[in-house]
Amino acid sequence: MTSIKICGLKDTETLSSILHLPIDHIGFVFAKSKRQVTPQQAGELIRVIADWKAAGNAAPLTVGVLVNPSREELTVILNEAPLDILQLHGHETPEECQWIKNEFPGVQLWRVVSVTQTRQEESNYEAHRLTDAIALQLDPYKDVVDAILLDTFDPVYGGGSGKTFSWETIPPYQAWSRATGIPLLIAGGLQADNVGELLDAYRPDGVDVSSGVETEGVKDIAKITSFVERVKHHV
Repeated sequence: MTSIKICGLKDTETLSSILHLPIDHIGFVFAKSKRQVTPQQAGELIRVIADWKAAGNAAPLTVGVLVNPSREELTVILNEAPLDILQLHGHETPEECQWIKNEFPGVQLWRVVSVTQTRQEESNYEAHRLTDAIALQLDPYKDVVDAILLDTFDPVYGGGSGKTFSWETIPPYQAWSRATGIPLLIAGGLQADNVGELLDAYRPDGVDVSSGVETEGVKDIAKITSFVERVKHHV
């Protein structure tokens, strides 16, 4: 079944209101963003999840979203907020990913690939032309990352634009994912109204949503619930 990540949580009230839903991952943004949280804020939110789990409930894994974090920044964040996964949106090299794995055992790494082509753009794109290029790009990471996440490129923040990229670019990434056994997740402009189309066409291992479950920049419990139901009840 396709996993779900709800990203950009900032307050304990919203978090507590959605923990009963079958959400697999909760994301906290440490990179520059209107959804940015401090390590201390994330630590408080993670404690809410830990208490939920301690009460005998199924609990989501926690994901920290970062762009080119320094070693010092990672140390501070993980000391304050014991995350399960780091989602790297910048230019982190395979060597830097390996260092993180060595320095913080047990922490998973998700490598984000930014896709520049939006669905609104006309293109003669042919997926097979990029297969070799994608392998060349991703093969150095195959022993140091636990998942690949495709997101729409944003020139300011790297990702999190709320725009949908051209899903026709997914197949060569999916081929690499299946060949390596490394899960492929999709982000970028997803919402309850379009996620079914994505699932019908590509069946990704996971989906990641943030602005698509917001109303005027604030997480909307009804939209989150609708999104989760669309994904988990999809056949």
